[in-house]
Amino acid sequence: MSEREAGGRTIYVVSDSLGDTAEYVVRAAVSQFNYEEVEIRRFSFVDDPSTVEEIAASARELGAMIVYTVVVPEIRHALEEACRNRGLRCHDILTPLLGAIGEMLGQTPKLIPGLVHKLDESYFRRVEAIEFAVKYDDGKDPRGLYKADIVLVGVSRTSKTPLSMYLAHRLYKVANVPLVPEVPVPEELFQIPASKVVGLTLQPETLHKIRTARLKALGLPPDASYARMERILEELNFAHEVFRRIGCPVIDVTNKAVEETAAIILELIKGGRIRP
Repeated sequence: MSEREAGGRTIYVVSDSLGDTAEYVVRAAVSQFNYEEVEIRRFSFVDDPSTVEEIAASARELGAMIVYTVVVPEIRHALEEACRNRGLRCHDILTPLLGAIGEMLGQTPKLIPGLVHKLDESYFRRVEAIEFAVKYDDGKDPRGLYKADIVLVGVSRTSKTPLSMYLAHRLYKVANVPLVPEVPVPEELFQIPASKVVGLTLQPETLHKIRTARLKALGLPPDASYARMERILEELNFAHEVFRRIGCPVIDVTNKAVEETAAIILELIKGGRIRP
């Protein structure tokens, strides 16, 4: 089939950014028909009126339809005029939606190409941070302390893991290290800047209740060493000695939700006490 014979079966996707959003929408729509008969051609990063004229002229030769996501007014108006002058079928995917959302929010759109890809970058950074938190959870690999933005340190049941995951969703790479008197503290913990370490502690009575409940949930006797008050005091004293050696800020997480503790850490970052 020649190009002229293919007239009416070609769709030009035009964008002043990458154009993958527009192409996806077009393919989704075309899939409702015999889409093997439709050719889709994408034109990305169209930022010059002369390029618009070339695209429109080519579309006129094929009798192609133009579908576009163009936020820069100058380019959008040039494309609309070029389509109108040549009698081309064209469809603006983005502008009507921008208008509706702007009306709902009472805001004016930024009209900057490619912002969605910046959002995508944020998504991938979040995924990377979550994977980091899983990889370096519970002191699994001390080498991760060098790579971390924030290092959480504390005895068992001070919410190190859920706090690591919460902060990962805020795009911070977080490692955490459990403190146990019988287990040597990783040397890496004293080699990294104290400004990215946060100590977590709990009131002994609260920690006793939490650990007792934990043992019960596991079907273990509540009087195990793990939940005995003398053992808890030993661990907490050990932890505070480590905090003192590091010189890091310490947060008492007693009766605090993970979100509250995270908010304190974010405020410490904002104030310069913690420097990821």
